[in-house]
Amino acid sequence: MVLLRHAKSAWPDDVADSQRPLAKRGRRDAPAVGRWLRERDLAPEIALVSSARRAVETFELVAAELPVRPRETVTDAAYGASVGDLLDLVRGLADDVVSVLVVGHNPGIGRLADVLDEGERSTREFPTSALAVFDVDGHWSAVEPGTARLVAFAVPRG
Repeated sequence: MVLLRHAKSAWPDDVADSQRPLAKRGRRDAPAVGRWLRERDLAPEIALVSSARRAVETFELVAAELPVRPRETVTDAAYGASVGDLLDLVRGLADDVVSVLVVGHNPGIGRLADVLDEGERSTREFPTSALAVFDVDGHWSAVEPGTARLVAFAVPRG
């Protein structure tokens, strides 16, 4: 499982939070995330993507760098999601899914990273374009705090 915070977004006037686009830096960094994943053979088969414009744009730029585009589900449930909301999304995956990319927002995505692997490297600092890679044993439906192992944490920049 890969948890990814969206890339750096812009703050244009009179634009709703959910419609904020990526900033120039975000458009540079998101492809670097995809390259980082590709170089480590970490191409997820499924992506759960927040419906916020900046998250969708991040996913599109990441996916363009992968050898195979993940099947994506863009969902309002990941926008402003808590740890519990994000866990519910992951727990809803079919058992035959091998790997998933979750593209979301802080604080939820960073807090989920913290609780999945209790006691290992803290990912409390979870800046834009940060990703945390976890090994998850067992079924997705059984994912709980402390049931995954952090194997990589990176903040690729373009």
